[in-house]
Amino acid sequence: MGDIAYLASDKLKGRTFGSEGEVKAGEYIANRFKLLGLKPMGDNGTYFQSFTVKNNNPHEVEFADVQQPGYLSGRNVIGYLDQGAPYTIIVGAHYDHLGMGTFGSLYVGDPAIHNGADDNASGTSTIMELAQRLIPYKEHNYLFIAFTGEENGLWGSNYFTKHATIDMSKVIAMINFDMVGRMSENKIAINGTGTSPSWPELIKAANVDSLDVTYGESGVGPSDHTSFYLIDIPAIHFFTGAHEDYHKPSDDIEKINADGMEKVANLATRILRGLGNNGEDKIEFTKTKDDDKDSSPKLEVTLGVVPDYLYDETGLRLDGVKEGHPAANAGLLKGDVIIKMGGEDIKDIYAYMKVLSSFHHGDKTNVVVLRNGKEMKFDIQF
Repeated sequence: MGDIAYLASDKLKGRTFGSEGEVKAGEYIANRFKLLGLKPMGDNGTYFQSFTVKNNNPHEVEFADVQQPGYLSGRNVIGYLDQGAPYTIIVGAHYDHLGMGTFGSLYVGDPAIHNGADDNASGTSTIMELAQRLIPYKEHNYLFIAFTGEENGLWGSNYFTKHATIDMSKVIAMINFDMVGRMSENKIAINGTGTSPSWPELIKAANVDSLDVTYGESGVGPSDHTSFYLIDIPAIHFFTGAHEDYHKPSDDIEKINADGMEKVANLATRILRGLGNNGEDKIEFTKTKDDDKDSSPKLEVTLGVVPDYLYDETGLRLDGVKEGHPAANAGLLKGDVIIKMGGEDIKDIYAYMKVLSSFHHGDKTNVVVLRNGKEMKFDIQF
């Protein structure tokens, strides 16, 4: 909670990529790594891996070698727990956020500091907690990475996988923490479980606290584990769920569930220990149904909803509806479960994305939702 209190404080002004607040946050994380005894594993014997983005477009990012006027620069923060073991596990989380909310914000109002206590000071604090917990264990080495530029389009993790500071052939797995500070009803989602046949059993064995775990098989998702999956490394992502404060100034520390975060750290520690004790040097990598980064549907329009990623029944349950977007304009509400869109059955988020990708600006369609057990039909204008 001390780490979150600093990272999510107003003085860092939302830690957006390349900002003074991001620099201060990076220095704080590097100092914490140093105090924990982690070896610097960035550039030139430092904890920092710097990179410059040439084109501020998350779909067409080019990495420049030098800073030039108008370019954006940021820093990953990397520390290594060298246990003298043959293989390494990467433990990561992004530490950047939305700054004053000039991009990516769901807040309607004047620019305001988006502190990002859950997104993602919570994940960043978790990797520092795990660095401390894993010091006694010698089965593997651990590389701890605080990524920047995640909010812009996984920039930091993308850059690291193309400019790794360790031998990636010796990396057996990656574990990512993004939004793990708002556990409710002992629920947690672990995404990427299809990236190795070993994950489900490891998670089940580690879940001694009987948490309600939702498994997401796909290796492709909106967080940094995706970058590692795309280079054939088994990768999972811990996530305690979306909420009404997502990408808003109200994502502050007073709403963090500290007891829930301890449960996340306990579960993660046991999974990491399981990886070290299962008698295998490596775990098998498997492709998931999103086996190519180009297989994700390209979306021209948005419905303007926040999916409930912890919902594991048929349909797409809404954890939020954004003001001024098609869903809100049509009358959809938080808690509705979309079961049909454009006449197609919506069994899960993947079916939803596929159907959504078929629409264009100006199109009209309808959605059928379950609300309090009753089917209701709404007309949508994109």
